[in-house]
Amino acid sequence: MIGTGVFTSLGFQLVELQSAPVLLLLWLVGGIAALCGALCYAELGAALPRSGGEYNFLSEIYHPGAGFVSGWISATVGFAAPTALAALTFGSYLGSVIEGASPTVLATGLIVVLTVAHCTSHRGSGSTQWWLTLLKLLLIVGFSGAALLLSSERTETRFVPVTGDGALVASGAFAVALIYVNYAYSGWNAATYISGELENAQSNLPRVLALSTAGVCLAYLLLNYVFLAVAPMDAMTGKVEVGFIAATYAFGESAGRVMGVLLALLLISTVSAMILAGPRVLHRIGEDYRLFSPLARSNRHGIPVAAILCQAAVALVFLWTASFERILVFAGATMALNTFFTVLGLLVLRWREPDLLRPFRVTLYPITPLVYLGLTGWTLWYVVAQRPVEAMLGLGIVASGVVFYLISRHLSREPSQTGRA
Repeated sequence: MIGTGVFTSLGFQLVELQSAPVLLLLWLVGGIAALCGALCYAELGAALPRSGGEYNFLSEIYHPGAGFVSGWISATVGFAAPTALAALTFGSYLGSVIEGASPTVLATGLIVVLTVAHCTSHRGSGSTQWWLTLLKLLLIVGFSGAALLLSSERTETRFVPVTGDGALVASGAFAVALIYVNYAYSGWNAATYISGELENAQSNLPRVLALSTAGVCLAYLLLNYVFLAVAPMDAMTGKVEVGFIAATYAFGESAGRVMGVLLALLLISTVSAMILAGPRVLHRIGEDYRLFSPLARSNRHGIPVAAILCQAAVALVFLWTASFERILVFAGATMALNTFFTVLGLLVLRWREPDLLRPFRVTLYPITPLVYLGLTGWTLWYVVAQRPVEAMLGLGIVASGVVFYLISRHLSREPSQTGRA
């Protein structure tokens, strides 16, 4: 989860929200929404434990076509686009330190190297992710503590609510800003994409989702508090590299450049996680539809190599062609639409199959899914109203998924024998 969003989106949020309490509340609300979503996914993942995430859930709950469209979104936007954005942010942070280095070239190299690493074995793939995640957490804690302790000056940013903050919370700007925040949290569902490969998935998956999401929420609140405490809002407004800017104000130019390199290292884990989890969706599509059967090919260790290479290729296309902010907004909105219908599917499944074995049941049902649906629906409504171009791009991805599904059904006539009828 921790990656591009938290190190880039504050600058975009500051364009219309110049209040530290409102900004921190924004990250808290996003964390609550993510936690509610994670608990809902935990129930679905325990009841329907096959790998594939939303592709598996929507195929089982609604129709294979809904699952296909969801998988299409996950493959093209949900993982490939964030992989490109995280890699580009890595390149931007590192490129600001290394004179003459191209962020795009650095990002391309990162995607290629990690793709090769995850095409080896489960042991190699899992070990890579474990060490990168540990490094990420250590750097976050170290950066936050050092910035607060060593910063020679503090900004005049107020952290106590004042008159007018309530109106900001209820505004469309707050709702649209939640897209950036939800994007930063988009990863809380990733464990469900490899649930079929987890040991004791029914018991481990709920704990993984709930604890990790709550922990990330605390980390995000800490990071944004540090950014706002050590760097002036004006210096970060509209900027992508807010972490580098905050480090420069906290430690000075030379030490800030060192921290810029360390912050760039955080994003390696994010890119690695996307390359690890996302191809499992493509692999499932390859298993279920003959037209895409090449994507189902695995190596002798069971690693879906063909799917990994395919997603890497799509990520590189985004990297070389996409505009950063626009792709972030439309990707965030499209992924939110995907998760919205998945959480709604929890209500549908409870109603349609009340006797289905559920090793885990979501806490405070139905309040938990309704909170997620309410917050996500509110955000999507304002995206359509205030960012219509990005909304149309997202709907275009959905429509292309429907078209591709119909074509594949027409050509294949039926799913392969491992798939659903």
